[in-house]
Amino acid sequence: MYPIRAILLLGWIAVLPGAVWAEPTEPTALPSAPVEARVVPREYRLDGIVEAVRGSTVSAQTSGQIQELLYDVDDVVEKNALIARIKDTEHRTRVAQAAADLKAATARLRQAQDEYDRIAGLYRTKNVSESAMEKARAELDSAKAELEAATARLQSAQEQLSYTEIRAPYSGIVTKRHVSVGETVGPGTPIMSGVSLDELRVTADVPQSIIAALRAAPAAERRAWVYLPDGQRIESNRLTIFPFADPGSNTFQVRIELPPSPQVSGHLFPGMYVKTGFLVGEKTELIVPKEAVVQRSEVTAVYVLGEGGYVHFRQIRLGRAMDDGYVVLAGLSAGEQVVLDPIAAGEHLKAQPPLRHVAGSKGHD
Repeated sequence: MYPIRAILLLGWIAVLPGAVWAEPTEPTALPSAPVEARVVPREYRLDGIVEAVRGSTVSAQTSGQIQELLYDVDDVVEKNALIARIKDTEHRTRVAQAAADLKAATARLRQAQDEYDRIAGLYRTKNVSESAMEKARAELDSAKAELEAATARLQSAQEQLSYTEIRAPYSGIVTKRHVSVGETVGPGTPIMSGVSLDELRVTADVPQSIIAALRAAPAAERRAWVYLPDGQRIESNRLTIFPFADPGSNTFQVRIELPPSPQVSGHLFPGMYVKTGFLVGEKTELIVPKEAVVQRSEVTAVYVLGEGGYVHFRQIRLGRAMDDGYVVLAGLSAGEQVVLDPIAAGEHLKAQPPLRHVAGSKGHD
């Protein structure tokens, strides 16, 4: 005679041989879906570092004393925003002088033009010599050249004056300030450094055992994923594979260009470590719908719909997340039905009758 035992652990119901399901009191009408065996991309995970595509140092293009710095480290700067100002007293004086020279050259040209017209009229009537005509023409050409030179000097002075206002070449964030107010700078002196957060990329060191699979795929079919801190992932098919390996680590550097989106600009910043995944083939995995998975303390589980409408609470182990489900590493088999409404499944589990053992023909109590 063997005792019959029913063991209930975390919602599991273990049944010894000879036990059968008792008929439920009411028909089960719980929404369910099968566990699918699906061909999914084979992904190789690596750590990567976020980089800014555009990063630069803005330098002075003229000489002078720093009069004002409008931004500091960690400040967000818009494109063409004024970030620093150089004292412009001397530059404005040069502009005024060049403008006066231009005015004088214009007056001289007008005078030379009038004289030329007068001499030309007399020359046509044979009242002046050819030498006088040549002299008038030379003075007119000289006045035109002087006007062009004065115009160029004014443009140069105005450009030098514009250099006293240093502006941001693109929108971004200030990473370093190289000067302070009161310092004297010259052409080429670094003023501020910054990076743009609008265009980011991720760089990863890929082992040489994987690089062949990446290169074998056509450029348009290469895919990689970058996982954000909140669990979301961003897909990119723009990969740059360096043609040489690092001699110290024997790894190849691969750049993943990220598409501009609010997810990228709001969650990723240069210098961050992130998880990356590279497509290196395909494999068959079991997929369970996301809505069927429940978390009970430290236990990840699903409600499995069994024979006779009975519901089981079964612990499982999950892998990576897919768009519509999770990869199942252990705990389920292909074709099993999982309940899509865990709350209703839990209520049904509490209400369903316990297992009833059916005694055999002999040797049982």
